[in-house]
Amino acid sequence: MNIHSMVLRAVIAMALLLSVAGSEAPQVTFKGENFTMTCPGEGTWYKSNAKVYKEPSPSLELSYNSDSKGLYKCEYKDDEDKVHEYYFYVKGKACANCIELEASGLGLAVTVDMAGTIVLMMIIYKCTKKKSSAGSTHASKAPARAGGRAPPIPSPDYEALNPNTRSEDPYSSVNRTG
Repeated sequence: MNIHSMVLRAVIAMALLLSVAGSEAPQVTFKGENFTMTCPGEGTWYKSNAKVYKEPSPSLELSYNSDSKGLYKCEYKDDEDKVHEYYFYVKGKACANCIELEASGLGLAVTVDMAGTIVLMMIIYKCTKKKSSAGSTHASKAPARAGGRAPPIPSPDYEALNPNTRSEDPYSSVNRTG
């Protein structure tokens, strides 16, 4: 398995995870000074066991202030007349000029950035790869020397030191082990 297929699989897995995270489920979203609660079905909305909204609806939008925070409940019946209840506890921060960053938008930006980076890396790799010549390549050898002198005899400068003439300073001696 090469690196390109591994990277492609990682990008696809990341995109799938982010798309699942943005799926429709009971949720509370804040936008500006308002918040919206979403229930999976058309239900009746309650706050502290008192009806908040007269008609059943799948979502409820309210203005956020100190009176609107607290525990809410959505109660609805499915096709089999089974009653479902979803509870929402609303407490957050809201402002008129706030901008909400949604998970799907962030996920899309990350996925596009990763894909663009991978494409750019592949282009750079292809452009900088060493190109081979059309003909066969020969191993390069150093040019042969003309027959001449043999290598010089080692210099007496590199001979072992005479133990009798060696200095007795702390770092002048060699400790041999073994």
